[in-house]
Parts: sequence; structure tokens; C-alpha cells
Amino acid sequence: MIRTFLLGAAGALSLSLASAAHAQSGTLLLYTSQPNDLLADMIAAFNEDYPDIEVETFRSGTTEVINRLQAEFAAGDPQPDVLFIANSLVMTQLKNDGHLMAYEGADVSAYDPAVYDPDMTFFGTKLITTGIIYNTDLVDEAPASWSDLTGAATEGQVIMPSPLYSGAAALHVGTLTAHPDFGWDYYQALSDNGAIAGRGNGSVREAVATGQNAYGIIIDFMTFNAREEGSPVDFVFPAEGVTAITEPVAILSTARNVEAAQAFVDWQLSEAGQLFAAAQGYLPAHPDVQGAAYFPSAADISIIAVPEDTLIANDEEMKQQFADLFGG
Repeated sequence: MIRTFLLGAAGALSLSLASAAHAQSGTLLLYTSQPNDLLADMIAAFNEDYPDIEVETFRSGTTEVINRLQAEFAAGDPQPDVLFIANSLVMTQLKNDGHLMAYEGADVSAYDPAVYDPDMTFFGTKLITTGIIYNTDLVDEAPASWSDLTGAATEGQVIMPSPLYSGAAALHVGTLTAHPDFGWDYYQALSDNGAIAGRGNGSVREAVATGQNAYGIIIDFMTFNAREEGSPVDFVFPAEGVTAITEPVAILSTARNVEAAQAFVDWQLSEAGQLFAAAQGYLPAHPDVQGAAYFPSAADISIIAVPEDTLIANDEEMKQQFADLFGG
């Protein structure tokens, strides 16, 4: 169960980045879906420990990142050394197709096995849940349930990220539409109630923070970070539960700078990397690194899940049905 690694007491770990058995130099090409502002800060923090690695990036929504990568595979010239995206299902598909490199030396000794691939090809770095954002200037009573987004009080006021762009949205829509408690009836009800689709989670945050929409479906840290910066928003973990991603990192089997790529994975899994993730507003995957105080306890977070093979099998049909309802 994912719940087992949500929060833990801070501990004193003896991880030594300086002793990593890698050549810590050269250019590292990273393909990622991380938000631009958080990405720049993360690279700066990584370079404090690995100053001789120059990180170059291609950044977009997970779906667009993978579309670009698939085109590169088709052309026989994949570019990235490292992939850092919001979708473990995509990582599983890439692994099954032979595109990921196993990194047996990654230190996962402190991590719940649910966080990383048992074949050591990709590694979850945090827990990111999808719930409800609302504008506190426009909403008197916070929503408590996913069903609240289909009611009269929210008519024409809901925005969500598109699974055609966002990996977290793809997992969320895929999970709910395959779950017997929701199914496509739930998304039909959202559509009938005037809900709209933006692009990524950032478009949802912007729309709700500025009052264009009163409610949205969004990943947790974007709401909390916006709230901490003064935006009139708050986040709800709905009563039925939330979906969750682990934002895995992986090394491509075609990586040109393997040693730098291993250093990047090491840093993400290290105490330093996990503390930085917490400082950025994420809930770290490492059980000894505490998340921000505004996250609920593990016992209070319920994860909605369906089998991974179901999500993979339904992915293309799910995206088409979503586009039919909300546009592509």
C-alpha cells in the first residue's frame, strides 16, 4: 500500500553524496514534466552537490514529453539521459519496451517497495495526490466530496487538467473511469454540469486563483504553494479518497552520460533531495523526511486505485472518450 510511506519522523541519515562512485561531470539531458519554476530551483539545488554536471532540459506536460520521446524512438535517436515525469504507468510501458536502464546500485534501503520498480528501472520520489481546489473568496462552504463537483452549487464553475496533457490527470481520469464507484457516468455528470478541461494542473491553479473558476481538480502541492504565496485558494482531500502518483525518475537505456544520470537518481533519493522536495511543498517518498504540516496524517489519506494493467489497457480509449466529452 502506498499509505505506508506517507509521513514519518525526521531521522538522521548518513547518506554521503560525496562518496558516490560516479563521474560527476558532463552534460545531463533531462526530460521532465516538473513546473518550470520548481524545476529551475531543483536543478540549482542539485548543482550545489554536483557542480560539474550541467543539466539541460526539455520540459512539458507528461503526455507531450512522452510524445516527443516516442518520436525520437521511432527515428532511432532518443535524446534524454533521464526521465522525470508524473506517471508510473508510462514508466512501466517504457520498461516493458526495453527503454529503461536498471540501476541496481540505487539506494532504496529506506523506501517502501511500493515506491519503486522491483527491477530497479524507475524510482518514485514523492507522493502527489489529486483532489479539489477552490477559491476561498468565492466559496462559502468548502466541497467535501467528488460528487459535490456535479451539483447545482458548482454548475459551470469547475475546471480540470486534461489527460491529453498531464500525466497526473491521465492517472486520475483513468482510475476514476475504471472504478465501480465512479465510471464514465461521473465524467458525464461533470460535463452535464458545465465542467471544462484546461491543459495542465497549472492552468487549473491559475483559473481558480484568479476567480475564473471557483473549483478545480488539481494536484495537491500546486494548491498549497499558491496558498502559501497569498492566493485565495485551499485544497480538499475528498471523502471518497484521492488518486496518487509518485513522480518516478528513470535512466534511459540509451543514456549518453550514465554516471551523471545515476548521480541525479542518487540525489533524488537522498535525504538532501527529499528535504528539498519537502521544501518545495511536496510530500516526500522517504519515510524519514517530514512533509509540510498542512498534509494530513497517513491514516487520514485514502487512496483510490485500480489495477495498473487496467489503466494501461484503457489508456488510449480513456483519452479519446475524455476528448469527446471535453474537447481535445
